[in-house]
Order: sequence, then C-alpha cells, then structure tokens
Amino acid sequence: MILNSAKLQYSGTPIFRQEVKVDIEELVINERIRGDCYKLLSACFYYPGKEVFIQEGLLKNLTEALKRVCPHAAVFLEKMEEAISHYSDEELLVDYSKLFVGPYELKAPPYGSVYLDKEKKVMGDSTMEVIETYSEAGLSINDDFKELPDHIAVELEFMYYLIFKETEALEKSEMDAALHFIGMQRAFLDRFLGRWVGQFCEKIKEGTDNNFYLALADCVSAFIMNSAIPNGIYKHLNEKTQGVLD
Repeated sequence: MILNSAKLQYSGTPIFRQEVKVDIEELVINERIRGDCYKLLSACFYYPGKEVFIQEGLLKNLTEALKRVCPHAAVFLEKMEEAISHYSDEELLVDYSKLFVGPYELKAPPYGSVYLDKEKKVMGDSTMEVIETYSEAGLSINDDFKELPDHIAVELEFMYYLIFKETEALEKSEMDAALHFIGMQRAFLDRFLGRWVGQFCEKIKEGTDNNFYLALADCVSAFIMNSAIPNGIYKHLNEKTQGVLD
C-alpha cells in the first residue's frame, strides 16, 4: 500500500443501469470492481516485472475487472497482455526508466504538478493541495514509498481508497457517508487526476514505441474518462439518504 490509514482494509463504472430503483448489492459489487481497477492500474506504474504482471495475475485480474465495468479500457488491457510477452524484464525496465524515472529528462513525468501548475515543475502548489486532500481523508504517504505525493500511482490508489470507503458505507446503509465519498471522488477527478491524466498518457505515447506502455497509456486514459458514477445513481442515492435502497 502506498497510502497509510489505521482503518483501511483491502476490500474492489460507468456500467450501472440508469434506473430509478437501484439494487444495493449489485451497486456494491460493481463499485468494488471499479475500485479494484484503480488499485491494479496503480500497480502498473511500479517498477515493472513480468512475474507480477503475468505469474501473479495482475494483468489477467485487471482484464476481467475492466470487462465488467469499463469495456472501452479492457480492449487496451488485452493489448498489454499480448505485448508483454515480447519484452524481457530488462527491456521493460529500460523503457519504464526513460518514461518515468530518469536519470535524464523524463519522457512522461508521472507527477500531477508538472501538468497542472504554471511552473511545470514537481512539488508545486497543486502538490500541496493533493497532500491536504489526503490528510482530510485521514491518509498519509507510506514511509517506504519514496515518490512524490502526486505520482500517478498514488493518485490512482487514493481513488481506490475513496471507493473502498464508499462501498463500506453502502453496506452499512450509511447513505450520507457514501455520498460524501462519492463527492470526494468527483472532486479529486475534477481538481487533480482527471485534469492531467490525459496529457500524461499522451506524453507516454510520444515518448516510447514500447507496445506495452502504449497500450497502458490508452487503457488508463479510457478508464479514467469512462469510470465516473452516472449522475442518475448519485441523484438517487441523495434522495434515499434516510431510506433503504430496493
């Protein structure tokens, strides 16, 4: 885990039906899967290793999850599965470093402030705002994680955490709390991740000819742009904060 929380435990799109009645159990299942997608996509931006991607089933699990909640992104995940067989761990690491690590100029800086702040540098004003957002949610960065707070992996994991807290509240019929965490998801996408992820993915595509990372860029972009909760669900939950969903 990148983010620390004393109460966080592991639990997992826009494919919810636009109906007046909402099946709470189906909603929770779909939301858990949507959360799992964020968590697994976050892991794709750690140092690469085919053992994790293939033998430990990361890509397979992510493919199955995306097929259910975001088919637009699942198409690109299948391309990632196909592409990774053509690269060694060393080749993946070389391209990963060129894109995201250095030591020279990064082809695709994985930090939100580079895209959101006028100075186009790390640890800008938006980074401070992200840190404050984590703090408001009761989280801090794990000491073992040596990257910056607005790294793509951290922001994706934060979305997972917010969805986890939403589903936890839904299971307890705590609709006010569920709406709170849904609102936090929307705000975080609107203020931070959703504003810069498109530019970041374009930088990846401009900076490499590695088919694995090209497909990852398309997958992340498609998922973020198509994974929000539909307004109809949000409105219905808001109307039912004092009742039980059928």
